[in-house]
Amino acid sequence: MKINVGIITQKLEESKDFYINNLGFGVTFENEFYLLLHSPNRHGEISFLLPNHATQQPFFHSQFSGKGVYLTIEVDDVDAYYEDLQSKRVEIKVDLRDEPWGDRHFAVEDPNGIAIDIVKYIQPNV
Repeated sequence: MKINVGIITQKLEESKDFYINNLGFGVTFENEFYLLLHSPNRHGEISFLLPNHATQQPFFHSQFSGKGVYLTIEVDDVDAYYEDLQSKRVEIKVDLRDEPWGDRHFAVEDPNGIAIDIVKYIQPNV
């Protein structure tokens, strides 16, 4: 089984730019109403779909409201990602930190309001 998270949004170009330029994603498929991106190692995908598109069933018409969704991206070197995103002037929503349950992480927000937790799992301190 494979999962692809899909977001219904008007912000196809903004999303494409954010994920490619800041997180190193690549384009798997793209047309005028749909965008499928893959993570650098191709282990994950995220898609974006225009709302109210005539080719789609009504069930897939409503636009994402911008709240209540987060993604976790696990990386080998969270410190390097933190420095890279800071240098690109991406707003950091949660500063780099170690959590007692075993996360070293920070968070940013994509153009759709999706929280992105970028994490390296470390030894828990509990």
